[in-house]
Amino acid sequence: MRTADGDARNASADLILRGGVVHSLCAGGEEATAIAVRDGRVARIGDDRAMRELTGPSTTVVDLGGRAVLPGVNDAHLHATWLGALWPDTLFGGHAGPGPGPQRPLLDAAQRRRAILRAGDLLASLGITSYTEPGLGPGEDEGATGAFGTSVVGEYRALAAEGLLRARVTVLSLYGELDGPSDLEHFLAGLAATDATTSDPRWLRFAGVKIFADGIPPMKSAYTHHCYTDGVRPELLVAGADDTEREANLTRMILAAHRLGLQVGVHATGDRAIDVMLDAIEQARREHDVDLGHYVIHGDLVTVPQLRRMAALGVGLDTQPEIALRTHPLVDAALGEGTATAAWPLRAVLDAGVPLCLTSDAPVLSPDWRRQIAAADAWMGPAADPRRRMDRLLRCYTVEPARQDRAASWKGTLAVGMAADLCVLETDPYAVTPDELPDVSVELTMVDGSIVYERGAVEVVQTSGTTGVPETAEAAEIA
Repeated sequence: MRTADGDARNASADLILRGGVVHSLCAGGEEATAIAVRDGRVARIGDDRAMRELTGPSTTVVDLGGRAVLPGVNDAHLHATWLGALWPDTLFGGHAGPGPGPQRPLLDAAQRRRAILRAGDLLASLGITSYTEPGLGPGEDEGATGAFGTSVVGEYRALAAEGLLRARVTVLSLYGELDGPSDLEHFLAGLAATDATTSDPRWLRFAGVKIFADGIPPMKSAYTHHCYTDGVRPELLVAGADDTEREANLTRMILAAHRLGLQVGVHATGDRAIDVMLDAIEQARREHDVDLGHYVIHGDLVTVPQLRRMAALGVGLDTQPEIALRTHPLVDAALGEGTATAAWPLRAVLDAGVPLCLTSDAPVLSPDWRRQIAAADAWMGPAADPRRRMDRLLRCYTVEPARQDRAASWKGTLAVGMAADLCVLETDPYAVTPDELPDVSVELTMVDGSIVYERGAVEVVQTSGTTGVPETAEAAEIA
């Protein structure tokens, strides 16, 4: 859109949010009080007066009333289709550890579509504007849940083509079983048949592959250098005759994906599994030195030396702090008293410069990102600078997931030209402690410049004249 003088920068905005606090989360970015949106992108950030020349007769003006604007939340590890089938139930529920989910299988395309749309509504109400479905594909075509097979991929494609997705979706393809075995032959065949084409990769993107290396410590299935207290000796989930062959096959899987330019997310909770993954990525980078954003999923028992390797290789970490809080007694029981104290070393992760995404793994846990930030703060212990702690943790749900999505150039922060994906909170999160954050409500969620959730009514205000807000005009309030 351009004004009569041809200066698009001063064209009327579609929407202006003013009278609050805007946290862009840009490096070195300053706080503002208002933000303008045009054609699905951020048009301007500044004070309320800076918005006057962008206000035209059809501009929607919202008075924030002191509320706070953040970039849209991005949950980088969330099983949305399964969540839509199970919610409000989760696998953890009120228990210390995960259990089997309720038996609510998705039996046909209509049920899968409803589950995706139901999850989309839930996530919009939480301020979530992007998420990653970490594992959809033929390995689960016969799965009991009906929430992970190729038919789910088909529903996502259809919803994206119809413009019905409520959030941007990244998909990792799965060529083995969920939480179960895979083999090199089927993995390579899956890679060869991968179709990553999509009508609009900003709404639906097929990024790469997920591989299950191991299980989890409480179930004594994490592949670790530690000895389990009862003598259990777990194996990698990747098929092979012995540990050496299984490790070699996992390495071949990672190398094959890297050579094709595909991102790899490896479910690895044990330190030995992480070692195998990092060795493979190091070899891959020697062969073809390109950073594809590979990452460890969960990483419960990751060590400080491994974190240094991860930072050097550009390997990220997706983890769930609430799992640390809930399961640490179970980890100690499985691996020995005090083991959990060194597990989930979130402080060391941040200090090492490892790209860190806090995630929910919903429906394992609730998709409420505010709970994960509170849990991360509790696990890390007292902060010398609470405001800086909050800033770092918020970035783990916005800036870092955008990096993981290879999309940091257009989403994850609120700068001019970036996607107008944002959420409005009733209170400035920097003015509360992390343990208070779960009680701060989400007031409004916007994706691509369109409001997909509002807690209260937002009314359009018609202004008189083509520019400027008349002194008598009142902005709509978020009820």
